[in-house]
Amino acid sequence: MSVPVSVEPSPEQHRRRGLQTLRNQAAAVPRAWLPGAVGYACLLIGLVNIASAIFPKLRKTKVHTWAGQLPGGTTTLAAAGTLMVGILLVVLAHALRRRKQRAWRAVCVLLPVGAALHILRWHQIGPAVVSLVLLAVMLVHRREFYAKADPRTRWRAVFNLVVMGIVSVLLGLLIVSVHPSSEIGHPSFTDRIQQVAYGLFAFEGPMRFHSDRVADLVYYSLAALGLVTALTTAYLLLRPEKPEPVLTAEDEVKVRGLLERHGVRDSLGYFALRRDKSVLFSPTGKAAISYRVISGVMLASGDPVGDVEAWPGAIKVFMAEARAHAWVPAVVGCSEVGGEVWTREAGLDALELGDEAIVDTATFSLSGRAMRNVRQMVKRIERNGYSCQVRRVGELTLEEKRRIADAAARWRGTDTERGFSMALGRFGDPGDDGCVVVTAHKAPEEGEPGYATGDDLRAVLHFVPWGPDGISLELMRRDRASDPGLNELLIVAALQEVPALGVKRVSLNFAMFRSALARGERIGAGPVLRAWRGLLVFLSRWFQIESLYKFNAKFQPEWEPRFLVYPNTRDLPRIGFAVMQAEAFITLGMPKFGRKKQRQGLMPEPAAVPVTEAA
Repeated sequence: MSVPVSVEPSPEQHRRRGLQTLRNQAAAVPRAWLPGAVGYACLLIGLVNIASAIFPKLRKTKVHTWAGQLPGGTTTLAAAGTLMVGILLVVLAHALRRRKQRAWRAVCVLLPVGAALHILRWHQIGPAVVSLVLLAVMLVHRREFYAKADPRTRWRAVFNLVVMGIVSVLLGLLIVSVHPSSEIGHPSFTDRIQQVAYGLFAFEGPMRFHSDRVADLVYYSLAALGLVTALTTAYLLLRPEKPEPVLTAEDEVKVRGLLERHGVRDSLGYFALRRDKSVLFSPTGKAAISYRVISGVMLASGDPVGDVEAWPGAIKVFMAEARAHAWVPAVVGCSEVGGEVWTREAGLDALELGDEAIVDTATFSLSGRAMRNVRQMVKRIERNGYSCQVRRVGELTLEEKRRIADAAARWRGTDTERGFSMALGRFGDPGDDGCVVVTAHKAPEEGEPGYATGDDLRAVLHFVPWGPDGISLELMRRDRASDPGLNELLIVAALQEVPALGVKRVSLNFAMFRSALARGERIGAGPVLRAWRGLLVFLSRWFQIESLYKFNAKFQPEWEPRFLVYPNTRDLPRIGFAVMQAEAFITLGMPKFGRKKQRQGLMPEPAAVPVTEAA
């Protein structure tokens, strides 16, 4: 019996295998420009198809007379088919630029179909050749289109129905209006609208044409528009719905365990427990990154949670997930150490966003000239009858939790709860008993709201844990009818009372672009810096930029810089738009009648699983 003998590869074989591995890795490196070029080419071909299907003059070529030898229905159906293909190519072009695999498959089917329709209609052979060339390029570089589909809900079908319906009506008006010589009579705009409305459902409208070919072309083209709208909407409605980002109970337990061991490192770590975020863990499970996908941006906030030595593993998992879906990776609000790790491990760039105000409770005092304004404001509002209570949330009764949560929701100035990177988005959850709540009270006078019930609550601050000896401000709300200076009273009360709870550090609000505002108002600031500060002051009319900086500066804090981490400068507008959506400064959701009631900041119903709606 022969015994198999293993042969050790020779050095030459090792060298060849190494070279082949390097070639494979080089081939796997995505070309940043290729998907964009293919996507724009697809968009151009789609627009040409739409134009050639609508406007008759674009169909008249040297071989146009040969088309008369074909049955009229053949060329008419080909025109309607070209219109459908063109619309679908335009719709898929954006997904193709984002390397989406499903879009690549669909376009690979549509391009040869569009080319065949061009040839069938015996005109403009050029677009057919261009379509086939683009198809060849896509097949050769098929590995460039690897991205998975984005998480979607069935509201996408409603959005598609509205948008495609509007586009179909506009294109339909063009179709019924580009044949004036063939129209019988003088149809009004109302007649044209009715023709389009009937035609989208494949019915005859009130308009009549001298030429049967034109009549068939209008009929089939409008029916094609309606069919495309119906098919795309049905596909989005019937495809399996992917869940929205959610922090599962198992993931929450793991993240809480990491925070217990390493939560002291980052004041924003506790915000990883927002339940409208997803979470990824390092291969060892010793670090985690929470994130949410918004407008194609995979947005994380703060530093990774857990052991610093395990951060690189979590970052690699995060970047692999971003590449798998062709999402733009970004981190908002990370610390200087976090920014260094992100830039080193992921090859990203960092931009300073602003500073976080941190106050040491052991050294805080109202004495001194620098605190004069705060001291006078606090004394004045105390003389007006206001008092404060500082407690752990776990010390509150269920009724007190509900009263505070309902008041905070009632005092909210907008319909949408704002916050993402530095907001928890809930109050009174059983898992958040370690949070600290500061409430301001004043007995209502006769005729004031709450007099009959004796409700004396006027303002509330909510802090989340920052390790065993720190807290981070999460929520600041007050009754709009209360006296000015109430927020200062709450902050001072918190800073003076929390040392009894074992708290040594308090993180206040984040001041965006603080260093630019501070340097720009100094003597000797250059014209560029002064202009930049002037722009920030101008933007402060709509966003709390200068006001937050000045409010935080009253308490003489230490400033800790926070950074935005991003791949390329060209991605900054897109990332900025995603951040604005995440923080709910920009909302692109359904109208009020189509949205769920915002529960963020409210107590869950009894015996219900606490759920936080997306901001």
